[in-house]
Amino acid sequence: MVTSNWTPTPMSAPSASTPPATASARQSTLRTANLALVARKVLSSREPISRADVAAATGMTRSTASRLADDLVDAGILAELAPVPATGPGRPAVPLAPPHGTFVALGLEVNVTHMAVRAIDLSGEMLAERIVLDDFAGSDPAVVLTRLSRLLADVLALGAVGRARLVGAALALPGLVSDGVLLRAPNLGWSEVRPADHLAPVLAPAGLGLLVGNEANFGALTVGRERPTSAYQHPSYIYLSGENGIGAGIVREGRVIIGASGFAGEIGHVQIDPAGPLCSCGNRGCLERYAGRRVILRAAGLADDDSPETLVSAYEAGDAQAVAAVEAAAHALGVGLGGAINLLDIPVVVLGGHLAPLTRILRPLLTEELGQRVLASSWSVPEVVQADGDQIPGATGAAWTLLEQVVADPVAWMRAD
Repeated sequence: MVTSNWTPTPMSAPSASTPPATASARQSTLRTANLALVARKVLSSREPISRADVAAATGMTRSTASRLADDLVDAGILAELAPVPATGPGRPAVPLAPPHGTFVALGLEVNVTHMAVRAIDLSGEMLAERIVLDDFAGSDPAVVLTRLSRLLADVLALGAVGRARLVGAALALPGLVSDGVLLRAPNLGWSEVRPADHLAPVLAPAGLGLLVGNEANFGALTVGRERPTSAYQHPSYIYLSGENGIGAGIVREGRVIIGASGFAGEIGHVQIDPAGPLCSCGNRGCLERYAGRRVILRAAGLADDDSPETLVSAYEAGDAQAVAAVEAAAHALGVGLGGAINLLDIPVVVLGGHLAPLTRILRPLLTEELGQRVLASSWSVPEVVQADGDQIPGATGAAWTLLEQVVADPVAWMRAD
């Protein structure tokens, strides 16, 4: 907790170790931290809360909390709702809540079967969305990103987006990303691509840069949450996301673990069988060669465009091919996840992407596999849960990442009068 009780060294008698400039900097830092604390408290609350509630929750005085809340409302980072009728003496309480349409971030995503652009505000509301369904496996990145730029231009031209203050744009991609470059995305067939070069003609006139990240890492931020900064349902978990491939977002205590170079989570390329089928990455027997979307459907005797519900129905009807395909996928997932849980001590697994609709039939098989493979399963029982129905969480998480920067440093987004 940060409060405003610190007293700076008087200007008339600065100490040798704390000159006035340092004292001023400390005051500024304190104000920034307190503004962030108030903003996060309000935006993370499931229900609107009053300034008095904020003061009680943060340990600030009511006057300090009220003054900071006023500044955040003026900046559009918080919103005031209609006063609540008083039930006793004193003025009616004015609830504080996330604002609608004031600050907006653009979340973009390209995956094997789709591309999307979403405009999302601090309340988590989607102001606009454009989606294209297509097969982008083995595609030309220049062609695909040019199509994405047209979707982006459409969204930027909308009135609700144009009236908002744009925070930035972030792009989710299914592969290894470093310093704005997609180093490799085996299932797209892309390597050494800098997406900003292709999107700059649309982003630059709007004064926007581009953040590029891994789709599973961005998608993991949305699990069990209503909007940016809201509390996590599970503080720590392994989130699986996939289409033809499978990636993982590793979340520990509300923070995504990306590794030393940002490449953590490539669980789809954990080797299940050295003599297994050739993978798009060049190795054999990778997890996604048993549990990828097309792989499961084809093994079940279904077409590439058949729905997950068709597979579930075939499995539950006892179709031999469907049963074998699902069991093979569960076994491979158990091997990969068992190793990850033993290594990371994160026993909650969230099935997203194409695996989410299969949770009902995968859960009992995968739970049994993990019970056998996780050393501590008798004391820390692995839990398999289903992600929500958002089919493009990478785009949502990308936008949320930018919006959370506003909450983390409100001062940077407050216009000087």
